Amino acid sequence: MFDGLQQKSSAKQAIYRSTVATFDLLRHVSQELVVELSRRITPVDSSVVIEYRPVNDMEFHIRFSGDLLVFVLHSNIVTFADDYGPMPTKYVQADFWRRFFGHIMAYNFMADSIKYQRFNDPGYLVGRLLINIDRHYFLEGVQQLELPDNDMSDSPVTDDSLRLFVESAMIAAVNNDLVAPPMSEIQKITVKQKLENQQVSRGSKLGFSFSHQQQPHNIDGLPY
Repeated sequence: MFDGLQQKSSAKQAIYRSTVATFDLLRHVSQELVVELSRRITPVDSSVVIEYRPVNDMEFHIRFSGDLLVFVLHSNIVTFADDYGPMPTKYVQADFWRRFFGHIMAYNFMADSIKYQRFNDPGYLVGRLLINIDRHYFLEGVQQLELPDNDMSDSPVTDDSLRLFVESAMIAAVNNDLVAPPMSEIQKITVKQKLENQQVSRGSKLGFSFSHQQQPHNIDGLPY
């Protein structure tokens, strides 16, 4: 029992360290991308602002064109059902500890939702980056990302792979248009909505479609 607990604890810590290192690299790649895009677009249209915003050790934002991407490092280590994603591959099956992953989430919000503290506005999960004990990655996301299938055995984390993750998330967010509600839905406004600066006539995102839906489980096998 002691040996099992020790091995699992050591594995969890190793996977978490790999995920933290990946998140730090993702942060660096995002900063470089923002600088590059800003340098290219400012001479064309100085009113278009692209900026990187640090939040804390486990979160940072990229704001652009009315959109906000929120990148979050999750603190838990997860696993999946045997038939999900990379789980049935020979690479994962060859090593028990490759069945467990750290994960980084990318969410899309309207930038004004945060600016004006419209707490009821929805955000949408755009993509998820799974990191294993070898620091290899599996990238999954909404259909709009149009990401190529990746073989986890041949996918070590690199600057280029993380840049693809960020660029694809930005493109998906920009292409996810706002849709205004019909008049019949915004005829009334409450005093509470007015005092809380809720703009009931604002548009909402269309949302995204996922090619897979699966509830992850933590390393102990329970939903988190």
